[in-house]
Amino acid sequence: MAQVLATPGVYIEEKSAFPSSAVQVATAVPAFVGYTEKALRSNKSILNKPTRVTSLGEFHLYFGGAPKTTFSVAADEKTGFAVSVDAASKFNLYRSMRLFFANGGSLCYIVSVGDYSNGVSAKDLNDEATESGIPTLLKSPEPTMLVIPDAVLLEENDCASLQQAMLKHCGADTNSRIAILDVYNGDQPRTYDENDIITKSREGLGNNFLQWGASYYPYVNTTIVGSDEVDFSNVSNIDGLTPLLDAEADAIYGDDAQIIKDVVAKLSGDNDALSLHQTLLAKLPIYKAILGEIKNHLNVLPPSGGMAGVISMVDGTVGVFKSPANVSMGSVVSPTINLTAKDQEDLNLPLSGKAINAIRTFPGKGVLVWGARTLDGNSQDWRYISVRRTVTMIEQSLKIASESYVFQPNEVGTWVNIKGTMNNFLKDQWKQGALAGSTPEDAFSVDCGLGSTMTAVDILDGIMRITVKLAVTRPAEFIVITFQQQMQKS
Repeated sequence: MAQVLATPGVYIEEKSAFPSSAVQVATAVPAFVGYTEKALRSNKSILNKPTRVTSLGEFHLYFGGAPKTTFSVAADEKTGFAVSVDAASKFNLYRSMRLFFANGGSLCYIVSVGDYSNGVSAKDLNDEATESGIPTLLKSPEPTMLVIPDAVLLEENDCASLQQAMLKHCGADTNSRIAILDVYNGDQPRTYDENDIITKSREGLGNNFLQWGASYYPYVNTTIVGSDEVDFSNVSNIDGLTPLLDAEADAIYGDDAQIIKDVVAKLSGDNDALSLHQTLLAKLPIYKAILGEIKNHLNVLPPSGGMAGVISMVDGTVGVFKSPANVSMGSVVSPTINLTAKDQEDLNLPLSGKAINAIRTFPGKGVLVWGARTLDGNSQDWRYISVRRTVTMIEQSLKIASESYVFQPNEVGTWVNIKGTMNNFLKDQWKQGALAGSTPEDAFSVDCGLGSTMTAVDILDGIMRITVKLAVTRPAEFIVITFQQQMQKS
């Protein structure tokens, strides 16, 4: 605005020399939806309220600790005993959060949809009518990933419907997130028939918004749950446990077995749990073996939580343009199914294009994420996770930067400024390696102006059109080295 020059004297005017800058939006912010022990902040309920969390300690403060997952124990002729989980007591979110932080995760959002009292329900995890679960994230712009580890605990059809809702939320409702999915029954091997878990998982996902999702297989054996976190309170049928312990006491101690049996008898009473646990642990190998089996069951996790951490780590150390693949997973001992290169062929390149990213073990390297594709593997544009996420980051960053030009005069001066803002941002991305090209001109272009992107009618209608073209870097998924013998030259 021009100054009013009325009084004699010296007047100072400051003019901006540079266009406003665009700032890169956050890329590694997963939103986890699931069940927690509590949902309180400052003694106020945060149930179904997306809550920002930056550490496991902060998660404990607001959402509490682990569920008490229980198991039934029974005698087995071949192995001596068998344990089976009580489905209503199993929840994946808490342990998946531990896996997330163990793999480099930090900032995330938590949506608690309930406590551990009533089991997992599809309505809790996604209900538009009551705004429970996924719909609560519509008003939270920061999350860039959606993760629901508890989805695979639902009935199979409910899990498929929920995963379709996750894809719709990311692709249609927000257009700025990617869903990280698990394969239903992903701890089981493939059968390649009508009941094949991969085939059924692909069918359940439908055909919409596939570029906005990535799926991983198989589940992983972790070290998240330690031996000190499991005791006889994880056994729901003490009456099924005591005969096994009594039989072992007789076999080991003979005439002195009654002393141990007296200890076993106290399991069903209100006694010193720690003392009983330590005594049985020291005296009865079968007790230790049963708890070890329970611990192993608890340590089997769907990979989505860990993958959210891996993606966060890769974004922080390299950039969103780097594929989250050929990266080891922390706190993971092995995948539940050992996949070969032949096994992965159909996972990676199916006719439907619905690629499932493999988690594999390699000698001397450990457990590696060995896939980098979205579910839209047949699309040349959106085949790779890194490409989808890089373009989303650029779109959102430039969208926010452009908001300052809303209602500015739709003329050459504004066009030059907005092009300068976008060019500067994209040049920085090119320098970091997100865009491919030996020069900035080869990597991107920004166009805005009358006769190029707009017509006179557009200007009369108040529309400013900007065209941005990008050459996004893509991963070298297949490296082919050709060898050929040549004639001796000297």
